[in-house]
Amino acid sequence: MKAGVLFSGGKDSSLAAVLLSRDYAVELNTFVFSPERSLHAVERAARAIGLPWFRRTFGEGLLDRAVEMVLASGYPNGAIQMVHREALRALAAEYRVIADGTRFDDRIPMLSRDEVQSLQDTTGCSYLRPLLGFPRREVDRLVARHLQIAHGETGRIENGDYEAEIREGVRARGKDAAGFFPAGHAQSLVTGIIDDMRVRYT
Repeated sequence: MKAGVLFSGGKDSSLAAVLLSRDYAVELNTFVFSPERSLHAVERAARAIGLPWFRRTFGEGLLDRAVEMVLASGYPNGAIQMVHREALRALAAEYRVIADGTRFDDRIPMLSRDEVQSLQDTTGCSYLRPLLGFPRREVDRLVARHLQIAHGETGRIENGDYEAEIREGVRARGKDAAGFFPAGHAQSLVTGIIDDMRVRYT
């Protein structure tokens, strides 16, 4: 069965996708607000882990909604959570099984149990979170064994995270994005495979 995985090109979504690929025909999906956004590095990350990749564009107006939420609240959390829910719902229209790379100790984005139940009930999908039982240190341990990773701050590393475009949207309103987003937010990007876990479990 196919599984559509939300894919930023970073370590969490990559590890989740590889774990799921033992039992599902995984397809990687990266959502952007603008169809012109460059995703060459994300596409290379998908090729590195050997799974098919699709670029998808959010509906018109979603970026404006996200930016308004950031400006109104002073924080990005609600906007990122809203965008993540929209991405999952869009995937659920295409796949019976959807997934992402949210971990045990993630706060945003992270759907509550009630939100997960509602998503599954209203769309008929199964929503999988293969890293939900893994704290960050265990994710990092597995990643170090199996994936080559580059690190950098949001906006300085070319991954498919929602935050970069939301920051740009805030700046387009004449506001300093640094006043709304936490400083030093580290991002990751897969650049290669050290040891393919899929081989071990076939």
